[in-house]
Amino acid sequence: MEELTGVRAGKRSFYPAYVTSIERLERVIHALDRISRALVRTVEGQESLVRSTVRAAADHLTAEYVLFAVADHALPEAEPRYTVVGPGGRLLSTEDPLPGFLRSCLKEMTDGTLRFDVVETEQPGHHLRVPVRLDSEIVGGLLVWTDRKRTIDATDEAVLRILASQSVVALHNTSLHRRGERVQQALLVARQREVIDGERHRIARELHDSVTQSVLSAGMQIELCRTDAESPELAERLGIAKNLTRGAVDQLRSVIHALNHEAGGEHSSLPELLEQLTSVHLPADLAVELRIGGQPVGLPATAEHALFRICGEALFNSAVHGHARRAMIALSYRADRVTLSVSDDGSGEPEVLRRVLRVAGGQDLDGAHRGLANMQARARELGGTLGVRRSRIGGVKIQATLPIGAGPAGTTPGAAHA
Repeated sequence: MEELTGVRAGKRSFYPAYVTSIERLERVIHALDRISRALVRTVEGQESLVRSTVRAAADHLTAEYVLFAVADHALPEAEPRYTVVGPGGRLLSTEDPLPGFLRSCLKEMTDGTLRFDVVETEQPGHHLRVPVRLDSEIVGGLLVWTDRKRTIDATDEAVLRILASQSVVALHNTSLHRRGERVQQALLVARQREVIDGERHRIARELHDSVTQSVLSAGMQIELCRTDAESPELAERLGIAKNLTRGAVDQLRSVIHALNHEAGGEHSSLPELLEQLTSVHLPADLAVELRIGGQPVGLPATAEHALFRICGEALFNSAVHGHARRAMIALSYRADRVTLSVSDDGSGEPEVLRRVLRVAGGQDLDGAHRGLANMQARARELGGTLGVRRSRIGGVKIQATLPIGAGPAGTTPGAAHA
C-alpha cells in the first residue's frame, strides 16, 4: 500500500486523508479546466464570457447562488452589468425575484460600497466575497453562497480568485477589442471617404477645365453665327442652340458645386441645399419658390443626394425643355416618408413624360430623355416612386417620394452632396 499510494497502511486515518486530498485536487483541476473553457469565450462576446464565469463558479462549489457584478463607475462598455445563477444552475433574468440578501449585495456592489473583508456571520464557511480588480482597483465582485453540505475552504477561495481576476482581464480585453474594431471601421470609412473625395475633386476639375470651357466656347460661336445669319429661321434655331448651351453650363456648374463641396466639413441640410439650388445654379429667367412642409429630419446621405439631383434635373427640364418662367419646389416630411415635388408653368405634357417613363423600363431611350429616366432610377433604388402629373400652375409636376430611412444605415444625415 505504501509503495502504491505513498500512504502507510498502519494508521487508519491516513487513507481517508489521502482520499480527501485527492478529491480536493480533482476538484481544483476540474475547476481550472472550467476556468480555461470559460475564458476562451472572449471571442464570443462579453455576455457569453460572464455567463461562463458564473456557471464555472457555481459548478465548482455546487453553489445555491453565484453573483458576478461590475460597479457602475467601472468598465462602461461591459455588458451585462451583472449575472446571477440560482439553484440548480439556472440563469436568473432581471424579471426573476431575487432573495433579499442577494439584492442587497448587488446594490452595494454596483454602488461600489460593498465590503469584501466582511462575510455574513450567519453563514460562516458558506459565503464568499471575492473582489474583482483591474489595475489594483476594485471594479466589481464575485459572490458565492453554498448550502450546509458544501463548505468553502482555502483551496476554493484561491480558485475563485483566479476565476475572478482572469475573467475581468478577459472582459476588459473584450471591451478593448470592440473599441478597436470601431476605430478600425472609422479609419476605413475615413480612408474610403478620402479616396472618394479625391476622385470627386478630380472629376470637378476635369468638368471645369474641359467640358464647361468647351460648352462656353460653343455658345460663343453660336452667338457669332446667329448675329451673321441672314435667314430668320436659321437665327431662331441658333438662338435655341444658344439657350441649350447656356442651360448645359448652368447644369455643369451645379454638378461642379456638388462635387467640390467639402465632405468633411459641416453638411448642409436638404432644405438648405435646395435653397442654394434655387438661388445660385439655375437660369436667371426661371423664378423658383421653395416650400417646406412638416418637421425636417436628417436623412441618409444617399436619400438627400437623390432628392437633390432629382430636383436639379426637374428644374433644368422645366427651364430648357418646358420653357417655364416659374417653378415651385415643395419638400414635405411625414412620419414614414419624405416627398419632393417640382411644379412649373411650362409647356410640358404629363402624358408624354409618363410614356417616356414607361419606355424607360425597356432602356430604349435617346439622350434627350435620359434625365427623366435617371430621376426614376434614383427614386426606385431607394425604395421610392416617381410620378408625373399636371401642375396647378399649368405645366408639369414631378413628384418623388422616398421612405424615411432610405439609404445604407450609418450614413451621415445632411450629406446630400457627398
